[in-house]
Amino acid sequence: MSAAPEEPPVIGITAGDLNGIGLEVIIKTLSEPGILELCTPVVLANAKVASYHRNAIERRDFNFHIVPEMDKIQAGKPNLLNCWEEEVNLSLGEENPEVGAFAVRMLDAAIPHLKSGALQGLVTAPIHKKSIQSAHFQFTGHTDYLEERFGARATMLMISEEMRMALTTVHVPLAAVTALITQERVYQKIADLHDIMQRDFHLSKPRIAVLALNPHAGDHGVMGDEDRQQVAPAIKQAFAEGYLAFGPYPADGFFGSARHRQFDVVLAQYHDQGLVPFKASSFGTGVNVTAGLPIIRTSPDHGTAFDLAGQGIASPDSFRQALYTAIDLVKRRSQSDADRSNPLKVKQKNSKKDKPHR
Repeated sequence: MSAAPEEPPVIGITAGDLNGIGLEVIIKTLSEPGILELCTPVVLANAKVASYHRNAIERRDFNFHIVPEMDKIQAGKPNLLNCWEEEVNLSLGEENPEVGAFAVRMLDAAIPHLKSGALQGLVTAPIHKKSIQSAHFQFTGHTDYLEERFGARATMLMISEEMRMALTTVHVPLAAVTALITQERVYQKIADLHDIMQRDFHLSKPRIAVLALNPHAGDHGVMGDEDRQQVAPAIKQAFAEGYLAFGPYPADGFFGSARHRQFDVVLAQYHDQGLVPFKASSFGTGVNVTAGLPIIRTSPDHGTAFDLAGQGIASPDSFRQALYTAIDLVKRRSQSDADRSNPLKVKQKNSKKDKPHR
């Protein structure tokens, strides 16, 4: 008897800042043929707001399946869970804290369903980091907010066909970075990346490149001692414990020689050190993964794009890729967790793989 077909995962989607392009790229993505066969999407937003955006971008042929509760969603339809009833005074393309506050409401609506398993993954449209600030939300972005709500240590991981890029520090002022680059922090990030690559990407022995903090890796202390005293010892400690970690590599020569292609993931020490080369090669097709959480969360690699909002010209490419990535990661993690619960089966499977072909 053949196995029953696997059910498409139920993926939650938040619309981000409602004055930005979030709902536009969501509508465009969910309009594409075949997408509803891959997942059951549930947009956590508001029906009136969604209708406003649909009309603004002249996509009146698209309709959400509006539901008041999660148990009313339907497979094969673009579901929208109505999260509030009050009016929202939109001003597309403008920064507005009153509108930005609704981005938190969508996140908060999604979290209980993620914790219960009713939603198996989350894709978030971009927020405006200033507009979203409030007494309830005092975070630099989705990553640290979700980290706190799920009580887990998260890693910001950018992925594309060109590279995977992780960060030791994320949204931190450059003046504060140096004090945060410690042997303990770098080692922990290497260890976390090893586990993430195994569980979510099915890489049994991931090769991890670690970038130096200073120019020329400090040049033996001439341009700073952090790489010699903190980064290099962390790499040595990790390698001694069986992690395939290498470096520290000066960032300019590393990317100039395309050496990133020799590794499964690169660990940069601060935001722009990693994100500049990543976005230079992959902007518009890259995906941000909040790795290390008990749930899958992805997002596109761009911001709210206020300058494009409401014009119908925003590209859905990165958001579409974020949704595809969430679907893939849900399936991969499910398989990894099943394998870990039955190590004998995995050993037998790997044994068969190791046999030479005849």
